[in-house]
Amino acid sequence: MSATPDARPDWRNPIHLLAFGLGSGAAPKAPGTFGTLAAVPLYLLVRPLSDLHYLLLVVLLFLLGIWLCERTSRDLGVHDHGGIVWDEWVGFLITLWMAPPGWYWLLAGFCLFRLFDILKPWPIGWLDRRVSGGLGIMLDDVLAGIFGFVIIQLGRYLIG
Repeated sequence: MSATPDARPDWRNPIHLLAFGLGSGAAPKAPGTFGTLAAVPLYLLVRPLSDLHYLLLVVLLFLLGIWLCERTSRDLGVHDHGGIVWDEWVGFLITLWMAPPGWYWLLAGFCLFRLFDILKPWPIGWLDRRVSGGLGIMLDDVLAGIFGFVIIQLGRYLIG
């Protein structure tokens, strides 16, 4: 798909609204960061779930995200439009799966996820360049979430 500089979502379309993180991805600067920030209330809502139910929900959100991101990307004519932040929501939730309670863990998870999502260390960047469509949009953020998850769990183990 060729980039369309003025590609804008149709806010009346629930698929676009969800893919753009309920509008959080429409931020003019750092839409991924704003999208991740908008996922904090969702995290606080699902945090009380059991580890298994939380994980199942994340898997469902991931699968839904492949479709949402693919459809929105196709509608806008732009692969991985910067405003599509559903993938950030899922990646952020992955980072914080089984994280201990407390704002410092939430803040650490936010920072770690954003760091890995922005820097895209191997294999995140490699996959981001090679996998297209809705799966490609979702996959780099899932991996960034897994990287963040590993660091959070290591910190949990070391700190206690």
